[in-house]
Amino acid sequence: MVNIPKTRRTYCKGKQCRKHTTDVKGQAGYCSPHKVTQYKKGKDSLAAQGKRRYDRKQSGYGGQTKPVFHKKAKTTKKVVLRLECTVCKYKMQLSLKRCKHFELGGEKKTKGAALQFVRPLDLIGIPALSFDLAFHIAIAIVYASSSSM
Repeated sequence: MVNIPKTRRTYCKGKQCRKHTTDVKGQAGYCSPHKVTQYKKGKDSLAAQGKRRYDRKQSGYGGQTKPVFHKKAKTTKKVVLRLECTVCKYKMQLSLKRCKHFELGGEKKTKGAALQFVRPLDLIGIPALSFDLAFHIAIAIVYASSSSM
């Protein structure tokens, strides 16, 4: 799973940003903050030349006139980030590697935090029993507490 923050400080190569942004040291074109979004493909235009040609060829009788591709090999797509400079609004794209799961601005992992597995029945003071028996006891406790209210 890939988790990318919603803002990223990176060099902006926009014409006006290269000139007017300066950091503390006075260097032009410093790493300015960029807003990060995921690139999505736009809607196909009906006025494109290839689409007009295809529709003209398909019209009338005769069935499918062009080959339809069926041998898809890839299971994932490459993720493309769209970076927009917050200073000059210059937009650029940055492609990442392939991944099955992509998340934008998700929770950060804490460093050195150990995984903790807690059995829910130990919390209420019931020792580890067989799962079926423990499950029925837990349901009985919940039912008893809800009926007493």
